[in-house]
Amino acid sequence: MPIHIILLVLFAALLHASWNALLRGGADRLWSMTVMCIAVAIASTAAAWVLPPPASASWFYAGLSAVLHVGYNLFLVRSYQVGELGQTYPVSRGSSPILITLCAAAFAGEAVSASTLAGIGLVSAGIISLAFKRRRLAVPSLPYALGTGCFIAAYSVTDGIGARLSGAPMAYTVWMCAMWGVLMPMVYIALRDTRSLFTWRPGLITAAVGGLVSLLAYGIIIYAMSAAPMGAVSALRETSVLFAALIGYFFLGESLNLRKLLACVVIATGTIIIG
Repeated sequence: MPIHIILLVLFAALLHASWNALLRGGADRLWSMTVMCIAVAIASTAAAWVLPPPASASWFYAGLSAVLHVGYNLFLVRSYQVGELGQTYPVSRGSSPILITLCAAAFAGEAVSASTLAGIGLVSAGIISLAFKRRRLAVPSLPYALGTGCFIAAYSVTDGIGARLSGAPMAYTVWMCAMWGVLMPMVYIALRDTRSLFTWRPGLITAAVGGLVSLLAYGIIIYAMSAAPMGAVSALRETSVLFAALIGYFFLGESLNLRKLLACVVIATGTIIIG
């Protein structure tokens, strides 16, 4: 994998951990997530006007990905309602690289070398181990965290294929995100009401900024998946749990012990193998 792709994906990982921390720290996470999506829709629509449209073969994948992203949002919000960032985030992110690698091999025809598979396995094992507490997987939100991981795998492979068919990965990204950003408020209104969505609340600006950060992070990932193997890109992206562990420790009052640090070493080792 080229060094510039590795550096871009690691930067995206930092951005991803940052907006997840913003979401976890919010009081009403469903509302915060929906505001993020509205900000994403506005920015994506503006960008779509200055980019060439993606090829018609990619539109099906863009629409499917938008629906999968809404499912991901709902599962992520639910997992954060009952779990800590330092435990829920590793399970949801750690379960996805292996799933993405297998799906990319099955649906996109990607060949995976033994060394890459070993690196992905180390990254996934290290990430999931961060969720253990006293030798037990103590995650109350485990079903939702695993469900989130499945949605991550589904939309990542969908977008990897769509970006390659589009001929213009950035244009594909903004159109997909625009559709996703429109669908999420519709779901929110169906679950609650219109008035509560558009009422001013503390944290509105923070949530909107978080949405823009998430858009930038995912745009980088789609670009990377259009130029490098999806499973390897996904594994590198999931090193965001290292940043999440540090953010949780310094800003959310969560613990950071020797076991977590050893897990981080395992993740870093897997990342080096992949690179």
